[in-house]
Amino acid sequence: MMDLNGVTALVTGAGSGMGAATAKALAKRGARVAIVDLNLESAQQTADSINGLALGADVSSGESVEVALQQVVNELGAPRVVVSCAGIAAASRIVGREGPHELDLYQRVINVNLVGTFNVLRLTAERMSALDPVSDSGARGVIVNTASVAAYDGQIGQAAYSSSKGGVVALTLPAARELARFGIRVMTVAPGLIATPMLLDMPDEVQQSLAGQVPFPQRFGAPEEYADLVLHIVDNEMLNGEVIRFDGAIRLQPK
Repeated sequence: MMDLNGVTALVTGAGSGMGAATAKALAKRGARVAIVDLNLESAQQTADSINGLALGADVSSGESVEVALQQVVNELGAPRVVVSCAGIAAASRIVGREGPHELDLYQRVINVNLVGTFNVLRLTAERMSALDPVSDSGARGVIVNTASVAAYDGQIGQAAYSSSKGGVVALTLPAARELARFGIRVMTVAPGLIATPMLLDMPDEVQQSLAGQVPFPQRFGAPEEYADLVLHIVDNEMLNGEVIRFDGAIRLQPK
């Protein structure tokens, strides 16, 4: 188990949902947590609850993340734990009633979900690689990215979202192999139906229908359960270069 007391952790998309739950779980273990979100107000709410550092940043922008990361380093130190939860979902058919899928929409989803994940990984890994090892095996830190079961079971209307999350899945192994020389592990979690604001805003009957598709347990996953999995990844040094489906055995139907 990694001693997180005084360790700097950075969580993107931590203004709500899985990111917020993860930030709180890391803080409970003694980490100094930087909460990064496009919505600074939401980030501040999470930060206030754990005495963390709130930062507004666009993960798809190199300059924006550079500025935020430098502030983290200045105030908390370089992060040893990085969790990327920032992402957006967009539904659109490739060919719909109003014509083809908007290219701008596709590019936006790819930029936030995939480019943003890589952007955070590349910049934090550089800082992490200069830290002193903290284990006999030479571990310096861990980066956990967030994909989705849509990377494997993309539904109709999820061409952009599935593409972006499939890219995150494919990034995992080459990143882990390359960063191994620094003692940096890279893992990815692929959640299924999680009780985040996006799902909880749906009508009750829709929520019940969706939850009923999960073989077991027949409910949405909790953001806190995602956070528990992240903590296990942080603690278990043999978890590296792999994607863990976190989904109750669901396999999404075409629509």
